[in-house]
Amino acid sequence: MRRNDKSSLLFVLIFLLIVSVTFSIMSVEARKHHTKKSKPRPHKHQKDKHGPEPEPDSRFPSPAPAPLPRYGSYNRTKSSIFDVLSFGAKGDEVSDDTKALIAAWKAACRVAGATVEIPSEFKFLIKPITLQGPCMPNLVLQIDGTLLAPPKVGSWPKSSLFQWINFKWLHNFTIQGNGIVDGQGFEWWGGSESNSIQKKSKHIPEMKPTALRFYASYNVTVRDIKINNSPLCHLKFDRSGGIKVKNIHISSPENSPNTDGIHLQNTKDVEIQHSDIACGDDCVSIQTGCSNVHIHHINCGPGHGISLGGLGKDKSVACVSDIVVEKISLQNTLAGVRIKTWQGGIGSVKNVSFSSIQVSDVKVPIIIDQYYCDKHLCDNQTGAVAISGVEFNQIIGTYSVQPIHLACSNSVPCSDVDLIDIQLKPSSKYQSFQQALCWNSYGKSQVPLVPSSIDYCLRRDSGSVKRIARSHEHMC
Repeated sequence: MRRNDKSSLLFVLIFLLIVSVTFSIMSVEARKHHTKKSKPRPHKHQKDKHGPEPEPDSRFPSPAPAPLPRYGSYNRTKSSIFDVLSFGAKGDEVSDDTKALIAAWKAACRVAGATVEIPSEFKFLIKPITLQGPCMPNLVLQIDGTLLAPPKVGSWPKSSLFQWINFKWLHNFTIQGNGIVDGQGFEWWGGSESNSIQKKSKHIPEMKPTALRFYASYNVTVRDIKINNSPLCHLKFDRSGGIKVKNIHISSPENSPNTDGIHLQNTKDVEIQHSDIACGDDCVSIQTGCSNVHIHHINCGPGHGISLGGLGKDKSVACVSDIVVEKISLQNTLAGVRIKTWQGGIGSVKNVSFSSIQVSDVKVPIIIDQYYCDKHLCDNQTGAVAISGVEFNQIIGTYSVQPIHLACSNSVPCSDVDLIDIQLKPSSKYQSFQQALCWNSYGKSQVPLVPSSIDYCLRRDSGSVKRIARSHEHMC
């Protein structure tokens, strides 16, 4: 029995010895294998002591031990900030920084949530460019410095006179910042006190560039920036939608021709709010193809007021609907709130509301003009864009020429026009006022109405006028 116990014990000891030796051999081999595997490959750079580096990407240059040049550094980082200075921009007002802006844009366009930075305290001279998408979502152009257009008319390529900075095919895009977009349009306006004088100045092209233009872009926000002295319109949206403009400042001289503040055409679902606009034309211009537009809390002046039109030029089809303009302050403007259409046009303007409008020394605060003409003489034509469902509510303040001007077409009268709480008094600064003009306009009025003659402005509709207006809606 004891012999069996001893044999068993001996067998166990031998087994443990074999297991221990085997484990030691395996451990040594593993260490050799690990050492061989982690041995650094021949490379001109020192290996990081914390472990193996990933395979180098052939698309990117290898890191250098010395500081890298600033140009293109964002290709080597995962930063979402793309500063134009890092792409070669000088920001000295003289050097052409166009290529640097394009390079920064292209790099940022590939990164979701990226920001193209125009840094403060620099002024970047930018020639006419197109910054286009599609880009990754939530791209931001942060303008804290100043963008300058070429100041000399002769330095603009003839093929680039339509706009200065063109944004195209963008979605979920924002422009913001405390900086300035300066169109430097003074030379473009030179000799343009009148159209005849301008035509005599041969070096000024008839076509002039818009400062910022958006084309076929959606869910776009523009906020906080300043846009100054555009050769033509300051901010334009064309064939776009989901537009938000907030807290921007637009400025050009009163005598700068055709320098609309914000211009909308073929654009839907727009909100423009809490902004200051001073220019030489309409503070906001709404053209054909626009609907669901809300404009509120705007200071306008100098300028030509808030306008729908001119619509229907050259017998074209014009369609505008569902426009709300409210809580607007206008000072020293040519018009207050107005709708203007050319004779001979077709289509319709409907469901428009102007309310809570404060006017001060405005020449004509309320205008519907279906005989609009920007020349000394235009041919009389029978057709007109139908205007219906227009409300003027709480238009209060002073005028310098005429309180109200409703000149509706003989063949297509204005229908469903409401005048509610209109209180307009002649300005103490002016003399020789005109009486209210009301022609072929149908609807209803509601007191208070000042001057009292406004109460007789609108005729009662028996139903035939509404049918005329409805017959034009099918064109839209």
